[in-house]
Amino acid sequence: MFAVGHMAIAYLLGKGSSRALLIKLNIPIVLVLSILPDIDIIFDFLTGLEMHRGPTHSIVVLTLVFIPIFMIYRKKSIPYFLALISHPLMGDFLIGGKLQLFWPLSAGQFGLHEAGFPYFLSIFSPVNIALELTLFSVATLVLYKTRDWKAFFTSSKTNLILIISIATVLLPSTIGYPFSNSLLLTVPLLALAHLFYLVLFSIAILKTLSAMFKKKALNQRITAN
Repeated sequence: MFAVGHMAIAYLLGKGSSRALLIKLNIPIVLVLSILPDIDIIFDFLTGLEMHRGPTHSIVVLTLVFIPIFMIYRKKSIPYFLALISHPLMGDFLIGGKLQLFWPLSAGQFGLHEAGFPYFLSIFSPVNIALELTLFSVATLVLYKTRDWKAFFTSSKTNLILIISIATVLLPSTIGYPFSNSLLLTVPLLALAHLFYLVLFSIAILKTLSAMFKKKALNQRITAN
């Protein structure tokens, strides 16, 4: 599944669970966690190895990493954990498969097709493209209706972590890597959804950096006087 689908699923899960638990949701953190397992794409690029959908997609590894967070934040961590594990358990399990879900306990590969579904659904299949565009539309509508979009137009240091999403998945996949061609050429509608997030995240980052620089400049003037 492309980044758009992963982020949409994670946002909807995070929003629903946070409401049920009566806790405030940090949207940028949820969106970054949703694509974090795909950081192995960078490892593949740097090392030449084929690690994608390996250890970083293991629910064993992801759960172990999250244990300290559960101990500190307890129920507040649940929406973020759901956002993280939704990547392998929902998005990639349905589309593409070949996941090492239980690494290091097992090197076996899992997915919808591996589980017996007769058709293999690739990320470029019409089924996946339609699914991702639908998820993107629903998530965007919820983002607008709940006014969560305002989080990207306020200054918050947590907005800076959106750089991870831009640098590791959104920008590379829109340009081309790890695919042979840019999404703008192969799947223009999904590319537009990627560009939507790229613009939104860039606004959040630039607004935060601008506020930080203004505050620093103000403090320097106060100190100088």
